[in-house]
Amino acid sequence: MTQPAPSAAPAVSATVALFLGITCFALVGVGAAGALSGALTPFIGFRIFGVGLLVGLAALLFGITGVVRTRPSSGRRGAERAWGGLALGMLALLVLALSAAPGAGLPAINDITTNPDDPPAFSALARQASERGEPMKPLDQATIDAQKAAYELAPIELDLPPRQALERAHRVALELGWTVVESDPAAGRIEATDVTGIFHFVDDVVIRVRPSGNGDGRGSVVDVRSKSRVGKGDVGANAARIRAFGEALASGS
Repeated sequence: MTQPAPSAAPAVSATVALFLGITCFALVGVGAAGALSGALTPFIGFRIFGVGLLVGLAALLFGITGVVRTRPSSGRRGAERAWGGLALGMLALLVLALSAAPGAGLPAINDITTNPDDPPAFSALARQASERGEPMKPLDQATIDAQKAAYELAPIELDLPPRQALERAHRVALELGWTVVESDPAAGRIEATDVTGIFHFVDDVVIRVRPSGNGDGRGSVVDVRSKSRVGKGDVGANAARIRAFGEALASGS
């Protein structure tokens, strides 16, 4: 049986699929590169990136439709466009899955601490937040309960006097690339900021050093709190930051 002659115009769905696929990665690139370079704010860059991935999912759907509509027996042109849009859409789906994977199964919270029952309090960074018109909210019970269920974090115990422990904590914070905003030896507190990878979201960190409970003044207990400034969830970034700090602090680096 002879195949029907292809029509003059390609299937619309195939053309739309390719257009959406190209648009997807244009938006993803602009969002990521803009945030990374500082040309866009982290929030705007992330939004553009997210919209790009949504466009990619649309490209996937139109690509599937286009492949069906341009099958050899249909007589329609545009199979290459349909497959191109489908491939780009599948790539966007992969990027989305990889981006969301670190947060799989984690609660939508972004204020994490080693001591949820007695969290370290922000001081200098809290004042700065109020000056920006973005006052910090205290840890609520729902966040505390969600953290206890999702994370296994605990205060860090050091066999060092509090002042030496604070000095080590200060050094580790700098080695990790954090920006120390305030160090208050009298209060046993360090406040710092850290930025996330591609989008450069700024997160706030407070470190509290207190004498251990043995009463001999030789040991210290270090608590850390890491809080995102924007968003509801953090895909585990704050907990990962606390773990990295704790490991470096305990190793003496």
